[in-house]
Amino acid sequence: MVANAFQSLEWRLVGPHRAGRTVAVAGHPTELGTFYFGACAGGVWKTTNAGSHWENVTDGFFKTSAVGALAVSHSDPNVIYAGTGETAIRSNISHGDGVYKSTDGGRTWANVGLAATRHIGEIQIHPANPDVVFVSALGHAWGQNEDRGVYRTLDGGKTWEHVLYKSDKAGAIDISMDPSNPRVVFATFWQGQRLPHGAVSGGEDSGMWRSMDGGDTWEDITRNEGLPKGIWGKSGVAVSGAKAGRVYAQIEAEDAGVYRSDDFGATWSRENDDLDVGRRPWYYMHIYADPQDADTVYICNLQFLKSIDGGKTFKQIPTPHGDNHDLWVDPNNPLRMIEGNDGGAVVSLDGGKSWSSCMNQPTAQFYHVEADNHFPYRIYGSQQDNFAMRLPMADAEGAISWKNYYEPGGGESGYMRVQPEAPYKVLGGGIGTGLGHGRLVNWDPEEDQRRNITAWPEVHGFGAGAIHLKYRFQWTFPLEFSPHDPKTMFIASQYVHKSTDLGHSYQVISPDLTRNDPDKLQNSGGPITADNSGAEIYCTIFAFVESPHEQGVYWAGSDDGLVHISRDGGENWKNITPGDLPEWAMISMIEASPHDPATAYIAATMYKHDDNRPYLYKTNDYGETWTRINNGIPDDDFTRAIREDPERRGLLFVGTELGVYVSLDDGGNWHWLDTNLPIVPIYDLIVKNGDLVAATHGRSFWILDDISPLRQMQDDLASKSAHLFKPRDTYKYRFYGRAFGASSDPEDLNFMMNGPITISYRLKKDASGQDQRLFLDAGNNPPDGVIVHYYLGDKPEEEVTLTFLDADGNELNSYSSKSEEAPWAPANAGSNRFLWNLRTKGATPLDSEGGKDKRIQRAEEAVSPRVTPGEYQVRLTVGDESMTESFRILRDPRLKSSDEDLQAQFEMKSNIRDLVSSTNEAINQIKSIREQVEQWAKRADAGDDPDGVRSAADELKEKLASVEAELTQVDAGAAQPGEAKIREKFLSLTSMIDESDARPTAGAEEVFNLLSEQLDAQKSRLAQIVSEDVKAFTDKVSGANVPPVAP
Repeated sequence: MVANAFQSLEWRLVGPHRAGRTVAVAGHPTELGTFYFGACAGGVWKTTNAGSHWENVTDGFFKTSAVGALAVSHSDPNVIYAGTGETAIRSNISHGDGVYKSTDGGRTWANVGLAATRHIGEIQIHPANPDVVFVSALGHAWGQNEDRGVYRTLDGGKTWEHVLYKSDKAGAIDISMDPSNPRVVFATFWQGQRLPHGAVSGGEDSGMWRSMDGGDTWEDITRNEGLPKGIWGKSGVAVSGAKAGRVYAQIEAEDAGVYRSDDFGATWSRENDDLDVGRRPWYYMHIYADPQDADTVYICNLQFLKSIDGGKTFKQIPTPHGDNHDLWVDPNNPLRMIEGNDGGAVVSLDGGKSWSSCMNQPTAQFYHVEADNHFPYRIYGSQQDNFAMRLPMADAEGAISWKNYYEPGGGESGYMRVQPEAPYKVLGGGIGTGLGHGRLVNWDPEEDQRRNITAWPEVHGFGAGAIHLKYRFQWTFPLEFSPHDPKTMFIASQYVHKSTDLGHSYQVISPDLTRNDPDKLQNSGGPITADNSGAEIYCTIFAFVESPHEQGVYWAGSDDGLVHISRDGGENWKNITPGDLPEWAMISMIEASPHDPATAYIAATMYKHDDNRPYLYKTNDYGETWTRINNGIPDDDFTRAIREDPERRGLLFVGTELGVYVSLDDGGNWHWLDTNLPIVPIYDLIVKNGDLVAATHGRSFWILDDISPLRQMQDDLASKSAHLFKPRDTYKYRFYGRAFGASSDPEDLNFMMNGPITISYRLKKDASGQDQRLFLDAGNNPPDGVIVHYYLGDKPEEEVTLTFLDADGNELNSYSSKSEEAPWAPANAGSNRFLWNLRTKGATPLDSEGGKDKRIQRAEEAVSPRVTPGEYQVRLTVGDESMTESFRILRDPRLKSSDEDLQAQFEMKSNIRDLVSSTNEAINQIKSIREQVEQWAKRADAGDDPDGVRSAADELKEKLASVEAELTQVDAGAAQPGEAKIREKFLSLTSMIDESDARPTAGAEEVFNLLSEQLDAQKSRLAQIVSEDVKAFTDKVSGANVPPVAP
C-alpha cells in the first residue's frame, strides 16, 4: 500500500488539558513572558505570555517524545538545547535519542548527536558562548552501556567530547557550572538502574566530580572532607553564582541530606537531614542555588522547598501540584521563575506566591482507554500522577474544556471499565492514588459515591516487597467485564479473580499463571532506600480477556513472559506461550479477535530488559501455534497495544513507543498511521463507533475520526487513477460556541465562549481552504459534517468536482478544485479529505460596490439549510471519470423532534434562502440600474444638459433608493446602522430558526409570511419602476446616441 494512501486521515486532540509530568524547564533571560518546558513524554512547549497559553514547538522535529533537560543560552537566547529521555526513571519511563538544538527560539530543531545516551538529566551552557555546552548523560535506564557520563561540545554540537566517564553502570545525573566563573564545573554520578521488578539506586560508582578548567580535567571529590563516607545513591549539585566557592549538594546516602561547601568543594558540612528534603531519592534530588543570594537555595522534592539560611532550614512553597522536579530562576530577577512538577509547568512572577495554571497543557499520560455508550460517547482513563478522568468526545459548546472533566473513581494507574448496562457503574484501578494494594474503585453515577472494592485490602507500605503480598496486583492490573454477562467482572493478580456482585466478593479461578520467581519478588530500591510503590510488583498477570464468542474462554498473559488459555471457565489452564517469545517478555496486551473464536493477537515488549524490538504474534488455533507479525515496524519501536477492527477482519492497529501502525492484511504488513499525531507513546487503542481512540502516555487522548477508508482499502488502490470511498453514516450534531471577531492570521490568538468560560484558538486552513479552529486550552470537537475521502493516483490537470445529491439524484451542492473561493475540492496525489457541512447551495450573493458593503454581504451559506436525516449521495468527477457512493445522515438520538418537524424546518429555511436570493437579485438590479444611470448623468453634467437628464437621473435614483431602503440596510456599514429591513430580517429569522433542530414556531411562521408579503410588495414597486421610470429615462437619453440603460 502506498504511503500517501493514508495522508488525509486526521487525528484530533480531545484532551484533557490537565497537564502531565514535567521534568525540564527554562526561561528566556530578557523576554519576561517567554518560558519553555519539556514534558516527560510530550516534547518541548513554549509560552510567550507567562504561562497563560502553551504551544508545542518540537512536533515534526523530534523523533522521540521524552525531554529530560532544557537550557536557553543567556548570551544568545535564540539558542536552545534539549536533552531527550528523562532521568526520573519510573517503570513507565520513555527513552530519548540525544540532544536537539534550536537557533531560532524554538521554531525549528535539529538533532546534534548523543543518541545512544537515551536519558539526559541536565544541560549547562557557557554564560558567554552558546557553542560551549555540557551534558550529563545517565545512559540506558534498563541496562548497562558505555554511553554514560559528561559530554562537552565546543562547536555547538557539531562534535562531542566524552570528557568524564565512570563505568557502564553509572551515568552523570547532574551538572552545574559557576555562572560567574564557567571554568568551575561540578558533576554528580548515579549508579542507578530500572529492573522489571524494581530499581537500584546507589553503588560504588556513584559520586561527585569537579573540574576547575572548563572540563578539560576532572577530580573525584566523593570522599572529600565532610561528605558521606558510605556508598552514594542519587545526588544533585548547584554552584552558587552569588558567592565564589559556595556549592550546594543533595545526596542520597546513609548520611543523606543537604551539604554545603564554601571552598569550591574542598570541604563540606551537612546543613540539613530532614526527611522532607530527601524523600524518594531516585525520583527527585534536584537542588538550585539562587542567582543573587548565596544563602537562598531551593529543593524540588515531594514539596517545593526554599531555604534562606544556607540550607539549614527549609520552608514549603505551595505549588498547584506536588512531586517537583525542576526549577529555573531568572538570574536578573529571582522573583521570576518556572517550576516543573508531576502536574505540569507553572510560572511565577512573584517568587512563588502565585502560579500560572497547569490546566492548559495537553500532556496527560494515560495507561488505558475506555468509552461508554452515551451519545456522544465519553472517554475514560487513569492519568498518571493525577486521578481518573472522564470527558466527552464532543461538546455542544464548540470545544471540550475543563468544564467537561469529571473524576469517575479510579486513580492514576490502571484500567477503567464501564458496566455495559444500567446502572452503568464505573470500575477503575487506583494503585498509587490511595491506600490499599490492588486498589479498585466502584463509582456509582447515580449516587456519585466511590466504593473501595479491593480484593484484599491489606496495606504493607513502601518497605515491603511483593513476596509479602497475598495477591500480587500490578500497577495496571487487568480489569474486564464479561461480554456475556454485564454483572460479571474479572481482575488479575498472579491469579484470575472473578466477581458476580461487582466486587463485593471474589472467586479465584486460576492457579498462579506466572513464573513466580522469588528472586524477583523482593524489596525494590536499595541498596540505600527501599521503594515499593506498586509499580515494581512483578510476576503478575498483565493482560486478560474473555472471548467475545465463547463464554468461559479466557486468555491471560503475564509480565514475566507466559501466555495461558482456559476453555472451561477457569477449571483448567494451558500454557500456550509462543516458542520464540523471549523468556521474560511482558505480555502487554491480548486481543481476542471479534471475528473468529480461535484467533487472538499478542503485543509483547522487552523494553524493560533493554531490548526495544517489537514483538507481535497471532494465533488462529487457540494458541497451539503462533506467527510473528512484525513486518514494517522498525526494530527500535517496541509494541504495547494491539486491536482488531470489529467490522473488517484482519484490519489491525498497533500502539508503539512512538506512534500508531495499521495493517490491512492481518499483520502481514504494517504502515505508519500517525499523519498529524505527534510522536508519543501509545499505551492503548480502541475502536469506537467507527473512530480509533488512542490513549497516549504524554499527549492526552486523541481520536482518528472515521476509519471507514481503512475498512475499504484494497491492494489495488495504488493502481487506480481515482477512487471514492463510501462515506460513513454520519450523525447530525448541533454545536454552539460563540467566537469574538476571529482573525484569520494564523499567528493571532482568538477567543471563544465555551459555556461559562472563555477558551482560545488559532485559525488554520485545511486542504479545502476551510477554516479550522485549533484550540490551545481545549480539545477539538469532531468534524461537523460528512467526511468524504477519495484517492487520486496523480495530481490531475483536469477539474476535480465533488457533487452532493439527495436520494433521487437532485443536486444539493457542488465543489470544484478549480474554484478560487473556499471551500474547494482538494486534488492532491494520494488520499484527499473534504468535509461537507451538510448545507445546500446558498443564496445568490450581493454584488460588491468597491468592497463597501462587507458587513452586510454575508457568506452565501449563511442562509443555506442543512439537510435533514436521510439518504444521500456524493459523486466524484475527475475529468471524464465519475463515481458515486451513497451514505446516510442520522438523527441525533437525543432529539425529540419528529421527522415531520425537521422537514418543516428545512422547508422554511429553504424558502428563506430562496427569498433572500430574490431580495439580493432585486438589490443587485437596483445597483446595476443606478450605476448606468449615474454614468449617463455624468456625461450630461459635462454639457449643457438641455433635456434635463441629470434631474431625471436623480429622480429615478431616488425612487430606486426608496425600494432599496425597504429591502436592506443601506447604512449597514455605518458605526451604528439603522433599522433592520427585509433582507436583514430574513437573515435573522433563519438564524433563529437554525438554533436547534426543531419545527419553526408559530411566531416564526407569521414573521416569515409577513416578510414574504413585504418582499412581494417591494418587488412589485421595483418592477413598476423598471417598466415605467427606467423606460422613460432610457427614452430621454436615446436621442443622445449613447447606450441605453439595460435593466
